[in-house]
Amino acid sequence: MAANAGVKPLKLDIGTKGDPFVVHASVLWDENELVLVDTGLPGQLELIREAMERESLPFDKLTKIIITHQDRDHIGSLPELVQAFDGKIQVLAHEVGVPYLQGEIPLVKSGTFAKPVKVDVKLQDGVVLPIAGGVKVIFTPGHTPDHMCLYHEPSRTLITGDALTADNGVLMPPNPKVTPDWEGAIHSLSKLLDYDIATAITYHGGVCTDNIRERLTEISAS
Repeated sequence: MAANAGVKPLKLDIGTKGDPFVVHASVLWDENELVLVDTGLPGQLELIREAMERESLPFDKLTKIIITHQDRDHIGSLPELVQAFDGKIQVLAHEVGVPYLQGEIPLVKSGTFAKPVKVDVKLQDGVVLPIAGGVKVIFTPGHTPDHMCLYHEPSRTLITGDALTADNGVLMPPNPKVTPDWEGAIHSLSKLLDYDIATAITYHGGVCTDNIRERLTEISAS
């Protein structure tokens, strides 16, 4: 890894049957930690491994996985990753998401149960994780009840999960078709105006660096 600490997007084509479906997970690292944020659909452990190696991020050094929320395209390969590391990798999620990930209650959108995975660390709004110089948890429910964003303080980078999307480098609202609590989701975005954001990594759409505050102001007022 080129620097002692940092954050970068991890581009994954998680499409099936020849249909492209590109998402952008994220990786955080420092001298002691290598952390994956979100895990794509089921069956994509090798895809994640290959993507990390391309970015000179040693897959076998993973220490933690952070889940932004319960949607299938974010938690799909989580059980495989935990199994691949013989349970030695820590799983972190917002406390509201824990019963969903542990298979205790059905996922909100599908009504089915996730393959159970033990959540080792239950996160709360405002907690700063001592990873890569500091990562703050921002609870942003709406897209799902457990949704959270992550703010990497040193680089002023926001990992948005699905709270925001992007289109050709332009920051966009969440997808209304899969955001059951639209009013709650938009209200949550107003919290992001408290942060000085230079870069946003959206799971659906990729990286944005231009007019972020202006777009956040527009979207949160919509």
